[in-house]
Order: sequence, then C-alpha cells, then structure tokens
Amino acid sequence: MRQTLRKAGGSLVMTIPKSFVAQNGLSEGSQVELILSGKKMMVEAMPKPKYKLNELLAEMPQEFPLVEQWDELQETGLEKN
Repeated sequence: MRQTLRKAGGSLVMTIPKSFVAQNGLSEGSQVELILSGKKMMVEAMPKPKYKLNELLAEMPQEFPLVEQWDELQETGLEKN
C-alpha cells in the first residue's frame, strides 16, 4: 500500500487505512508500536490492557480506605438510572 507523506508543523505524517483501524479496534488516542529496521517501518497495534480488580485496588493510595460490603450499602441517589 502506497502512502503520501504530508507536512504537519515540523513533522511529516501519513494516514492509517480505515481497515487497519477497524480490524484492531483503534481510535484517536490509541497507542501503536513503531518497529524500525533500516528503510522499513512496521506499525503494530498494542493490545488493550486487561485489568483485574485486585490489581487496581492494590494501586489505590492508602489515604482512601476500602469500604467493606460497598455493594450492600443503601442507595443515595440515581444509582439505578
């Protein structure tokens, strides 16, 4: 596939084909890996991170205490909407 480079500020840019974007679930802000080898450059879509609740909670600052049985607390607003 041939692309034409365009100037954007002090850089050169090219577009990514819509089919590659759709196939890899990319959107604005997605990160990709550029693999450079001499005159060749490959673009690799990065896998979306998979989070586990216990890992996220372990990273939470200690000044925010965990609320035990939070899912059993009484509703206070529009939680069901």
